[in-house]
Parts: sequence; C-alpha cells; structure tokens
Amino acid sequence: MFDALMIEKEGAAPAIRELSEADLPEVAEGGVTVRVCHSTVNYKDGLCLMPGGGGLVRHYPHVPGIDFGGVVETSDHERYSPGDEVVLTGWRVGEAHWGGYAGMARVKGEWLVPLPEGLNLRQAMAVGTAGLTAMLAIQALEDQGLPPGEVLVTGASGGVGSVATAILGAMGREVAAVTGRPEQEGYLRDLGATRIVPRAELAETVGRPLESEVWSGCIDAVGGAMLARVLGQMRHGCSVAAVGLAGGPHLPATVIPFLLRGVNLLGIDSVTKPYEDRVRAWGRIAELLPMKKLEAMVVPATLEDVPRLGAEILGGKVRGRVVVDL
Repeated sequence: MFDALMIEKEGAAPAIRELSEADLPEVAEGGVTVRVCHSTVNYKDGLCLMPGGGGLVRHYPHVPGIDFGGVVETSDHERYSPGDEVVLTGWRVGEAHWGGYAGMARVKGEWLVPLPEGLNLRQAMAVGTAGLTAMLAIQALEDQGLPPGEVLVTGASGGVGSVATAILGAMGREVAAVTGRPEQEGYLRDLGATRIVPRAELAETVGRPLESEVWSGCIDAVGGAMLARVLGQMRHGCSVAAVGLAGGPHLPATVIPFLLRGVNLLGIDSVTKPYEDRVRAWGRIAELLPMKKLEAMVVPATLEDVPRLGAEILGGKVRGRVVVDL
C-alpha cells in the first residue's frame, strides 16, 4: 500500500488516498513500475491541481505530478531492471497519465532516463522539469552561437530562472536576472546573477520596435509584453529561448527585430525530447550545476503541502525548487 494525492472527479479538491499497486494504470508495452522517492511542484502541477485540472487533466480519478525520481520495482523494458534509479519528466505524465504524487508509478520505459551520475534522486527532483528546461534553453542558445556579453534571465527567482542563473553563473557568464521581488536580490546574486533588473523596466511595451542593443542571449520564462520588449533589445544575430508564458500567451511584437537584427526566437519543448537529448542535458546539469547552489533553491515539502504550493506557484510566490518527499 502507498499514499497518493488523488483528484477523484472534475472540480473536486485533491485528497490523499491509500492505494495498492493493483490500482495503478496498465501500460501496454515496455511498462516500468517505480517506487517513487521524490517529486516536485512545477507551474503545470499548479494548473493540474486547479478545479477542472487547468485544462490539462481530462480523465478522473487522476494522480498529478509531472516529475518523479525513484527506484525500479518491476520492468518490461530492456533498458531497466529492478533496483535501477530513474528520473521522469514530461511525456504528459501527471496530465494525461498518472504522475508522481504517489508512492508508486507505472509508466512507459521510454519515458524514463537513468539517474545521472553525480546526482541523487532528491537532487534530481530539485532540478526536475524546470532545471531540464533551463539546460535545454542554454544548449539552444549555444547551438546558435552564444557570444560574450550579458545573458538576460526573466522570471529569475522561479524554477527555470533559478537553475538557469546558477548554471550560467557557473559557466562564467554575466547574468542579468529579472525579478519583480526586490527582496530576492540576495538570493539571485548568490546563485550567480551579476546584475538585477527590476521587472518594471521590461514589463511594458514601447512604441519603438528596436531599442539599444543590450543582451547577447535571453532565457525568457514570462512571454507576453516582456518578451516583446526584450526582442527589441537583443544584439544583432543573438537569440531568445522562450520557455514559459507567465505573462500571457500573446506576443505584442513586430517582425522588425528578426528582419533588421537577425534575432532568433527559439521555442523550448522539454516534454517530448528524444531520449538521447534528455540524457545529454541531464549529464551537463550534473557536470555544471553547483550542488551548494542547488541546495539553496530547495523548498522541502510533503504530499500534504502540495495543494497549497500548487496555488502559490501559479501566483508567483514560490522561489526556487520544491522537493516533495514521498
């Protein structure tokens, strides 16, 4: 038997239930059953925990939790054997499929990756989808040729922003961290930020499609008007990696930054990345992310805390990375 945070019908509040392995959904081919040790709380988790599932949950009863790390119990997949430590992010687990807010999970083996050497399961969930997305964004900027100069990170005190700031700082990059919470300046500078940019400076659109060239790269977790403003401040030929839409899905921008400055807008999808790409990104995270800085991001939690934290992350009130101990 194990505990699970379950939503039993649309619009109902999630509640902790005791389940057995027999309650887990079947997986047609290559299924792996994992004893979950840790999970986390992402923006999508906050949506899934809303009444109606935030438009992401379609079938009930449902166990949310888009990330988990744990130990293989049984496996029908050639890559994994009982006792292996594994990590799951993405693949609509926690949305369309039962997720990590439970002591056990059953998923397709192709959705898993082995725990990277140099990380334990708790640290892997301190990274989670947010940290994986940050690394994929950094790699996308590098693939476009990331020149010297300041890299802007918007939503910097959130999950993606915190990990991106720490990794970029460890790489020796100049990091300009955008935040609307002045009290987070010390936290961001400890992670590696070299400059703090008040959110108000970038929160509104301006009449000019181009401004002075400032940023050599940007990881944007906000979208909306802020992304439009940033596009007009990018240096010639430089790139923005778009990872979120906390500021809304609409982009009130023109094509002029793309045409006159050759700016690149790179979309980052961490949900369905091929296995090899995920393993590469996790390996670089283990290599580059300072563990002391990762620990400074962690907010410890239990299953009982998750509904509250889900609401708080939607309101931008969660700093860093939540680690849920199962």
